[in-house]
Amino acid sequence: MKVILNKDLATLGEEGDVRDVARGYFRNYLFPRGIAVLYNDKTVKIFEARKDEIAARKAEKRKDAASFKEKLEALELLLTMPAGANGKLYGAVTNQTISDELTKQGFQLERKRIEIPGNSFKSVGKYKIAIRLYEGAVAELSLTVQAQVAETKASTTEKGRRRREDRRKEAGIIETQTGQAATPEPVVAAAVKQNVQD
Repeated sequence: MKVILNKDLATLGEEGDVRDVARGYFRNYLFPRGIAVLYNDKTVKIFEARKDEIAARKAEKRKDAASFKEKLEALELLLTMPAGANGKLYGAVTNQTISDELTKQGFQLERKRIEIPGNSFKSVGKYKIAIRLYEGAVAELSLTVQAQVAETKASTTEKGRRRREDRRKEAGIIETQTGQAATPEPVVAAAVKQNVQD
């Protein structure tokens, strides 16, 4: 059945476009949400009267998309992710990860518009990402994925040594607080032997 879109819908078209859709799709989804109306003489006249208004909105969207594209292409996104020594990420960089990072930087963007080759990146490196904007305009974003700096083995060993020293100091503090100093066994044995002889 023929319908006229009352609102933009990414999967179907833009406001004022005429489309053929299934009856159930129109009845259950498009019409209740006000996205589309039936194509008939009455609705065609209404949209003809709004033609200039719709064209002005489309021109504004094109202009916004062009400026948004410039801002995105000027941006160099840097992600720091946990990775192994060989550069393989412990997780993956997906379009949701990139969308979240762009939101932190002040760009509101649906994750569906972000196209990643192979759906995700699983190693460190430099990548190019395509972001679909209005009317087929595509922004190319530069992304650098770098490994999160892990603790070196030497610093881990140093921390272990410090913990052992701390435990020894604590043990020494406990001995002095109880008033009993730890005496080596040979000294104790010699003292006991002397008491027996006396």
